[in-house]
Amino acid sequence: MEALNVFSKKLWCVRKQLILFLTPLLLLPLLFVLPVKEGKCLYVVLLMAVFWCTEALPLAVTAMLPVCLFPTMGILPSKKVCPQYFLETNFLFLSGLVMASAIEEWGLHRRIALKVLKIVGVKPAWLILGMMITTSFLSMWLSNTATTAMMLPIANAILESLFGDLQTLKENCKVKEDPEGQSQVKMHVLPSEKQVLTVEDSRLDGVERPDQRSPEEIRKEAEYQMKVWKGFLICIPYAASIGGTATLTGTAPNLILVGQLKSYFPECDLINFGSWFIFAFPLMVIFLFVGWIWIALLYGGLNTRLCINKHDEREAAEAKAKAVIDENYKKLGPINFAEGSISFLFILFAVLLFTRDPKFVTGWAILFNKGYVSDAVTGVIIISILFFFPSECPSLRWWTNRQASNTPYVPLLSWKKAQQCVPWNIILLLGGGFAMAKGCEESGLASWIGGHLQPLAQVPPAVAVILIVAFLACFTEFASNTATIIIFLPVIAELAIRVKVNPLYFMIPATTGCSFAFMLPVSTPPNSIAFASGHLMVKDMVKTGFVMNLLGIMCVSLAMNTWAMQMFELHTYPDWAHPLNTTSTQATLPPLNSTG
Repeated sequence: MEALNVFSKKLWCVRKQLILFLTPLLLLPLLFVLPVKEGKCLYVVLLMAVFWCTEALPLAVTAMLPVCLFPTMGILPSKKVCPQYFLETNFLFLSGLVMASAIEEWGLHRRIALKVLKIVGVKPAWLILGMMITTSFLSMWLSNTATTAMMLPIANAILESLFGDLQTLKENCKVKEDPEGQSQVKMHVLPSEKQVLTVEDSRLDGVERPDQRSPEEIRKEAEYQMKVWKGFLICIPYAASIGGTATLTGTAPNLILVGQLKSYFPECDLINFGSWFIFAFPLMVIFLFVGWIWIALLYGGLNTRLCINKHDEREAAEAKAKAVIDENYKKLGPINFAEGSISFLFILFAVLLFTRDPKFVTGWAILFNKGYVSDAVTGVIIISILFFFPSECPSLRWWTNRQASNTPYVPLLSWKKAQQCVPWNIILLLGGGFAMAKGCEESGLASWIGGHLQPLAQVPPAVAVILIVAFLACFTEFASNTATIIIFLPVIAELAIRVKVNPLYFMIPATTGCSFAFMLPVSTPPNSIAFASGHLMVKDMVKTGFVMNLLGIMCVSLAMNTWAMQMFELHTYPDWAHPLNTTSTQATLPPLNSTG
């Protein structure tokens, strides 16, 4: 038994090497039982899928496999594979990452977060809502991981000011009555509002004193406060994942959708930054609201009063929490020239992307040759300004002042900083997804798979949307959302063609569903960061995340069958969908709640 245990440990240590060696061998039969080109492409796709899901190789390295495998296996020539790694979609993503780097460089994101928290106050339910609103807004523009990493320390500082030391709180959850029936635990005494703000009140001297409440009261109050603490921590990664869905640059799957649409359906120009925002922002708001209600109910209730029984202590704790927020905000000082400049360029960045071609009105792109200006062009123009715009206000006096420093001016962002902050591996991952999609298209694999999905034509499209979102939300719990959408989007596009449904009706919810990874710590980096704090357990995330997944599925289904139906004309089968299936003819579909 001991020998078996030792062997299993050794096996676990070399698991990645075994996967790298065994997977290509186990997949070899595909090359002989399927049509030649389709079999080769499926071999590469499944090989990459296994490596992505198990992370046997780094994600970016796996993403580069098409560069060597597609040409050598005769699937796609190198001159068609390599350009896929830097399409205009990658430039749009790079623009968003560079803008986020500048925002982080000058601390604008922290100012926004603290300002929102000052506005919402420190009542539990409202503070959780404030945390979620702030996190979701920032993750629309920054990476979900960076947003979570910034917000968690702020949350912990506020929580400690409200409830005191976490270790003491945990000990109070285990309070037992002594033989004389009295509690011997000394509670952490929080100072009153007057002490915090003026240090003149001697009503509380800050000295520990015996708590007069019964052990049961102490334990119940501590347990309740621990629940609220968990609610604060768990709402941040969830809000980051939800917020990332609202903009094209907010999360990688959104850009994978745009890139694969341009590859499969070149004539489809319905999805851009503006049209996506109009669709996804209301969806984000609805999901955020119902998610807040669920988290607030689960971790303390929709309670606007702080969960401390004594009125004086409650007021003191609230005052101290407000003081923590105010103090941190004051440390930032007044908005300087660099922050003001970044704010202006950030707003300009968002406005120009939104108004280029929002579809419901004529955008400014009409001023240029049709099809020449894209979101990528807009993004690169704005971020280029960051590298030469001064971080200090220019002054005419500098030219005449002999005492002034003659050091070169510092721009808002240096290329060295951009190199450090931009996750280049994600750009390679996007490119690998586009290369895989191109291979599936040209090898005929997408059509071959679609031919085997014909039985699904009997499922009503509205039900199919729910099933697609549910499946991908479950799958992405165990694999990265980028890898998940890369693997399944070509299949989903071909499924839509086969059942004569507008491809966007399946592809948009699939893309959104890939961001709904709430149940496990390993599902997304934000979940991992929150779990690493040591205050959450896996069962907390599973219990909360399961219902969050259900709420997300319902919200996406609502969006697709209401405003998205009109925005993208999902009730008809479009002309642009024919490149994938040249044998089909244009048709007007029956209502989407019917079968077939």
